Amino acid sequence: MGALLAIGAVIILMIIGVPVVFSFAAMTLVLSFAYDVDISSLMTTGFWSINSIILLALPLFIMTGYLMQSGGIAARLIRFVEAIVGSSRSGMGTSMVMGCGVFGAISGTASAAVAAIGTIMIGPMEKHGYSRPYSTALVGISSLLGLLIPPSITMILYAVVTRQSVAAVFLATIGPGILLMIFLCVINAIKMRKNPDYSPGVIALSDRFRNIGSTGWKAFPALMLPVIILGGIYGGIFTPTEAAAIAVVYAIPVGLFVYRDLNLKALARCFIQAATTTGVIMIILLFSFVASRIFTFERVPQQLTELLLELFQNKLLILLMVNIFLILMGMIMDDVSVVAILSPLLLPVMESIGIHPVHFAAIVGTSVVIGCNSPPMAPILFMSCRIGGVGMSQVIRPAFSFMLLAALPVMLITTYWPALSLFLPRLLGYVN
Repeated sequence: MGALLAIGAVIILMIIGVPVVFSFAAMTLVLSFAYDVDISSLMTTGFWSINSIILLALPLFIMTGYLMQSGGIAARLIRFVEAIVGSSRSGMGTSMVMGCGVFGAISGTASAAVAAIGTIMIGPMEKHGYSRPYSTALVGISSLLGLLIPPSITMILYAVVTRQSVAAVFLATIGPGILLMIFLCVINAIKMRKNPDYSPGVIALSDRFRNIGSTGWKAFPALMLPVIILGGIYGGIFTPTEAAAIAVVYAIPVGLFVYRDLNLKALARCFIQAATTTGVIMIILLFSFVASRIFTFERVPQQLTELLLELFQNKLLILLMVNIFLILMGMIMDDVSVVAILSPLLLPVMESIGIHPVHFAAIVGTSVVIGCNSPPMAPILFMSCRIGGVGMSQVIRPAFSFMLLAALPVMLITTYWPALSLFLPRLLGYVN
């Protein structure tokens, strides 16, 4: 009962507009009173839990995302992708989707992708006949590839709170991320066939190859970032935390001296933004660790497991209920909050029906993709609307079509076909 009161308090506080950090603090207080727990000793435990070398990767990858946005790295990547696929009928939409995927392979955040890719692409797409609400909805759902394509801030949090290998969790979401990218590109192509207003630019073949070569050369320093990050991690050269540090050290001189879009004032702003974002995430994690410890002491995960197994005898139904629950919570909370509080609570349920923790990481990721673009909160979709300059009422219809035709099938495939998320971790020896 105490756990339900605490989670209910978080939901109500978020709905009425209380900042996430204070909502989580209130949840911890409700739990301490409900279970008569000494909160002071648990806060010390929570502090030592966040004193982790793995969590050092968070501010570094967040900083990399801001550096990409301010240092011209994102713009060069988009221009290169657009040169490759932009001349086809659905090319600009495909460029946006693939650009978000490449961006996610460097920054690991959805919000940075919305800001960077949306600012660059929405205007030009409108000039070519894409409606502004459609482009805004597409960048909203595509930016969430940053949650699935490694490195992912959300997956780092999942690995920390569930005590799993960061590298294994990264690998688990590659398959679903690529599948979502393919679905979005196909749906965009189908929709553009029916759009009479769309007018793709006609480019001669020789000019197209020349453009690909020119933009590819300019994007080469940017394209090396995912190679360095992922190649280094899975090549055994350095850890995810070291990869994040190298990404920052690499991105700063590229922005300052190669592209020259970054200056000292913008660099200082990136540090401040990264520090602010990291501070919020770390405080949320502190309270989530305290809440998880109380849940463990009071056997809440075991009680939840027993309840679900009593209500639903079928494994497939339990998985569907967990999917729905994650989506509903994602509609109210942001991805960090969902992962921090619900992953350790639901993991025992998943393990009791034979779901591997690494597979569950992919289930959480694909479910959160839907929740983060669904009202009432829909944090990523609201951010897309601000950047696109359109109202939420205009964006809802195209956004729901992308979620229904792309994100939902990917979530179900990921949930009921474990090989999609476990193949790569098993291939590289992270999962037995």
